[in-house]
Amino acid sequence: MTDAVVVGSGPNGLAAALTLARAGLRVEVFEAHEHIGGGLRTEPLFDSEVLHDICAAVHPMAPVSPFMRSLDLEGNGVALLHSPAAYAHPLKGGPAALAWRDLDTTCAELGRDGPGWRRLMLPLMERSADVVELMLSSQRTPPNPRALAVLATRLPAQALRAGGGLRTEAARALLTGVAAHGIGRLPSLASAAVALLLGHLAHTTGWPVPRGGSRAVAAVMAAQIERLGGLIHTGVRVDSLRDLPARRLTLLDVSPRELARIAVLPARYLRMLSRYRYGPGAAKADFLIEGAIPWADPRLGQAATVHLGGAHGTAAELARAETATARGLRAPHPYIIVVDPAAADPARAVRGRRPVWAYAHVPHGDTRDPLPMIRAALENHAPGFTDTVIAERGVSAARLGVYNPNYVGGDIASGAMTLWQTLARPVPRWNPYRTPLPGTWLCSSATPPGPSVHGMCGYHAARAALATWPEAARSTPARLGGGGRPLER
Repeated sequence: MTDAVVVGSGPNGLAAALTLARAGLRVEVFEAHEHIGGGLRTEPLFDSEVLHDICAAVHPMAPVSPFMRSLDLEGNGVALLHSPAAYAHPLKGGPAALAWRDLDTTCAELGRDGPGWRRLMLPLMERSADVVELMLSSQRTPPNPRALAVLATRLPAQALRAGGGLRTEAARALLTGVAAHGIGRLPSLASAAVALLLGHLAHTTGWPVPRGGSRAVAAVMAAQIERLGGLIHTGVRVDSLRDLPARRLTLLDVSPRELARIAVLPARYLRMLSRYRYGPGAAKADFLIEGAIPWADPRLGQAATVHLGGAHGTAAELARAETATARGLRAPHPYIIVVDPAAADPARAVRGRRPVWAYAHVPHGDTRDPLPMIRAALENHAPGFTDTVIAERGVSAARLGVYNPNYVGGDIASGAMTLWQTLARPVPRWNPYRTPLPGTWLCSSATPPGPSVHGMCGYHAARAALATWPEAARSTPARLGGGGRPLER
């Protein structure tokens, strides 16, 4: 009999397993895919020497998340590499806007909005540890007053207007592009919080790319779990909690919908889960290209992350597109995140060939092949891009949800990022990780603090479970209806 079982090896599942293993528990992880990692997978898609990140590629939370910092990625051989500019935003017919790692350089390039950008970002940078602590908390502890003070003077302006009161189109588009990472209506309080968090990190710890791809981060977590005696099983699909081995604790890195599928839940909790809302989908394109992306403004090649949106790239166009998408409408020019990993990690380009990764925000469950819209958006700001493409593939939002059941309808945030659902994920209860089933905990990004690769959902869930460990260790092993038989591959 094992002490704990974790279902799912995404960043939160691995974080939960490692937290339990560090506490001395015997842990087993079960993953349906042949490879661990969930959103941290990296594979050669078209060329055996060129690696493509299948889901997450850029990791602004890796240097600041308390759990991720505990991994000592650099000490374990995973360098976090930076492009000169953290992110950028092209504007049709004019120079692009770039968020350089250096705040002074960014402000200088933003001209008359430079002082406004500094007033917005500098206090956040000075209180960065407090802001991150608040944003990555379980949201059930007293908030840090210093973080509240600096956010309270900034959130309202960002939530009321796209671009948050900045005057130039470059600065407004630069900030709105970050807010759109919230995947929902623009502007809103939730998107404003995302903009302030990710925006200020661009000028502090940056938006790094792990050397060799995102799978390197998952490999560090897996190695530490196994070093502590944990076991990781891949290629094992869990269709019922009854199929799991006898254990004291069960932690589930799954969506609320998947929880309802594999567990027999009390009717009241099931009704609460049924009210959980999923957000817009993401449709992905992967390209293998020859040479660099031929940006109309060559400076864009200095940013690993580039935001596209609207025909001209303006903040107003981007806000309209995101709001329409959140309402289930197909925007003619959707918001798109383009990642060029080789801008930060030149070794990702092999023999002149490099991977390019792109997501378009689309309505929930959208079935369209995203290649035409993403290719057209790139051509709009990088004329001749199509001529550089050696190979490509598109994955619709609907297919993304099939690839990873946590991405319901292509929702990579595992739940709509509204203010209410930010505070009440997945159901409104004091301990959001604990389910009504004995010893069973939810640890996916459908719990606080929500999406992104920070591992804190898994960490908080594991800590909550460990608080019950003396009681759980004395209880009858969890079989949940006669389970406990060995799983088969």
